[in-house]
Amino acid sequence: MLDTAPVWQDSTPAAALRESVELARRVDRVGYRRYWVAEHHNAPFIASCAPPALVGQLASSTRHLRVGSGGVMLPNHPPLVIAEQFGTLEALNPGRIDLGIGRSPGTDPNTARALRRVSSPSDSPVFKEQLAELLGYFEPMEPDALGRRIAAVPATDSRPEVWLLGSSIDNARHAGALGLPFAYAHHIRPAGTVDALAAYRDAFRASTTLERPYAIISAAVIAADSDERAAWLAGPVGAILLDKDMRVRNTANPTPHDVAVRAYTAVERATMRRHMEAHLIGGPDTIRERAAELLARTGADELMALSLIHGLDDRARSYELLAQALLPVDTHVG
Repeated sequence: MLDTAPVWQDSTPAAALRESVELARRVDRVGYRRYWVAEHHNAPFIASCAPPALVGQLASSTRHLRVGSGGVMLPNHPPLVIAEQFGTLEALNPGRIDLGIGRSPGTDPNTARALRRVSSPSDSPVFKEQLAELLGYFEPMEPDALGRRIAAVPATDSRPEVWLLGSSIDNARHAGALGLPFAYAHHIRPAGTVDALAAYRDAFRASTTLERPYAIISAAVIAADSDERAAWLAGPVGAILLDKDMRVRNTANPTPHDVAVRAYTAVERATMRRHMEAHLIGGPDTIRERAAELLARTGADELMALSLIHGLDDRARSYELLAQALLPVDTHVG
């Protein structure tokens, strides 16, 4: 699962965060393996802005899930701080913490400057240098010629599972060259999924932590008990993508009712449908077929579902139906 702690027009950011904790408890009982939270800033529609704080709460509220960041946006933070935070989380929750790393600031340029860090261009070596520094903190460090060293306590003996995130071939190749597992944002750039995963596998070199390529694809999933119900629940997704396309995305997420009573032009409705073509939306049979096809076409090792659904019960039901469609019965933990 990938969670952004969505904020709805009839709710609040505080309620969204509490809903994420309750949702994690529910999916912990139906066989999910991972629960990742995103990092976004200055976004009235997303409450997930502090992954380490939220990851700690989620880990303490669940028993089986691996909990992590999807991801921490490295340009926003000193690598030493991230190593200390996630080393601490791993020390307190051994074997259950994932550290997903991304290169985007996760916000607008003004907010990025307020975070005191600047996102580097895609061809800049800065991000790769930051990532190398971060990974180094999880390894034993020898003093330099002057006897100096910086240790990220307790990261040196509490290494989380580190992932590189991305939606480009460049990030895919970099993950492969480092021998890291890779998570591709299919929900953001679906047309590039197959090529990016192929580039990752071609570039992969075994490392001390990973012997073979291992990839996740994150997809938008809205499952319900019928195709019609799923289409109703997916209404806000279409509206959100349309507003983003029109650069008017600055309020909390609309509810399905808000979307149903809003008047759209034929062109707007066509745009919404086009944006949602790659999403997995439907009843149990539709979801099973589309998810199986996506996994077979991409060869991904895991499917990570981002379900932007209004209402905790409907959201939890979507994840339950996806689990029933894809997971063997004996993996459910009750």
